[in-house]
Amino acid sequence: MGAGTWESHHAISALMFRYAECVDQADFDGLSQLFANGTIRSTSAEESEKGMRAEAVGRFYAATNRVHEDGTLRTRHLATNVQIEIDEATDSATARSYYVVLQATEKLPFQAIVGGRYEDRFERVQGQWQFADRMVLVDQIGDMSEHLSFDLSLGNVHFDELVGKS
Repeated sequence: MGAGTWESHHAISALMFRYAECVDQADFDGLSQLFANGTIRSTSAEESEKGMRAEAVGRFYAATNRVHEDGTLRTRHLATNVQIEIDEATDSATARSYYVVLQATEKLPFQAIVGGRYEDRFERVQGQWQFADRMVLVDQIGDMSEHLSFDLSLGNVHFDELVGKS
């Protein structure tokens, strides 16, 4: 694997940044579309082995994220230190990056609330790059009281308990 073409690098970067935009804007349908053919997993969830895909992703985010009066999560998901490796011949790629989520609400001053890493795999299908898998690793947890409907610091999140059977 290597740097790949500019077009591939740009398309993959755009997918990574679109994820952050969808979360911040509470665009749960958009999240479902991003993972229509791929999975998202977390070391904090029981679903980490098989992951969630398609509509289950949107349902999970809608059930667990607090949407504020302005219709957003009042967050900014920042992805940094992005490292993308592309194999143009096999239509596959991997990426690693760091993330920090900032939030400010009426109750919470502007601050970092969580930080960690993404480990991503991508596939190119019919000329379009898409997520194959995203692993979300949580490294630091701050005050998440205005962001999630459950305590992330306890780990072992149970998808079925939060959104019902999928």
